[in-house]
Amino acid sequence: MNLLKKSFGVLSLSLAVSLANAADTLKIGIAGPQTGTVSQYGDMQFQGTHAAIELINKAGGINGMMLEAIEYDDACDPKQAVAVANKVVNDGVQFVVGHLCSSSTQPATDVYEEEGVLAITCSTNPSITERGHELIFRTIGLDSDQGPTAAKYVLANLKPKNVAIVHDKQQYGEGIAMSVHDELKRAGINIVMTEGITAGDKDFSSLITKMKKNNVDFVYYGGYHPELGLILRQSHETGFKAQFMGPEAVGNKEISSIAGEGAEGLLVTLPSRYDLLEKNKPIVDLMKSKSQDPTGPFVWTSVAAVQSMVKAIEKTGAQDPAEVADFLRANTVDTAMGPLTWDKKGDLIGFEFGIYQWHADGTGSPL
Repeated sequence: MNLLKKSFGVLSLSLAVSLANAADTLKIGIAGPQTGTVSQYGDMQFQGTHAAIELINKAGGINGMMLEAIEYDDACDPKQAVAVANKVVNDGVQFVVGHLCSSSTQPATDVYEEEGVLAITCSTNPSITERGHELIFRTIGLDSDQGPTAAKYVLANLKPKNVAIVHDKQQYGEGIAMSVHDELKRAGINIVMTEGITAGDKDFSSLITKMKKNNVDFVYYGGYHPELGLILRQSHETGFKAQFMGPEAVGNKEISSIAGEGAEGLLVTLPSRYDLLEKNKPIVDLMKSKSQDPTGPFVWTSVAAVQSMVKAIEKTGAQDPAEVADFLRANTVDTAMGPLTWDKKGDLIGFEFGIYQWHADGTGSPL
């Protein structure tokens, strides 16, 4: 009997310690591509989230709690994203930084909305926040803003005669490409061809031949960097010298590795260089100490996502995603990206993309 009491006492103590430890930890999920062709963007997302969490924990955490990062790989695949979302729910995670690819974010956030999980994404497709969901927010602008920004620059500075619109037939790529298409068409620009390619293709000789035949002098590409990198490389090799432009998903060092000299002069719409702000030096220094690149745009959208969640939890004293969401919709939050304010749909108010010229050495210059 005494042995039974002793065993029960040990069990009770262990359970109490376990519950105390659980109460002292707030799990933050990171959902994005760790594998697949766009894992480089996932690297930015995961590294930025980890850096933000590490500095918050070093400063004492939040309301007596330490943050714990839980990683999930969706490979930028919609089906895998749904599996990840269900695992997030089963793991008891209520706050997620992610997803990254719009085609993954859309189905995953359907699960989160149903199960009461708050997600802050850097996906840009407008339809993500057009479904009446209350637990989805962004730390980046929309393609419906990015497209007009690109088109405005083209109209004011390039004045092309024959335009080709090319996209990868996916939610993100086609969405942003058609946004640019519509803006240029409204302005009377001659769009001589609109083409969809297949993600994963390697040979774009027929596309380039067609663009040459149509005397294309400007190409807008909607999609990710692996395919555009090959198009640029093959265009350079065949002497096709049109001006190319693309969205934030092509502005990274890897595209220069793929395209070589063909990347020189590529135009890209990107968020601001938040790594250059003095207030962000602690995060920049932390990442550099780990041989990580702090310049990527998705580093800072992820840092800001963590900071936004933490600020809302700190101010409300609550860990309920619905209360956190209510706070974010009603307040401005100071982050590494500056003060962020959201509308009722969870979209940022006043976010602006900049125009950058990309170089063969993997760097970009603001224009």
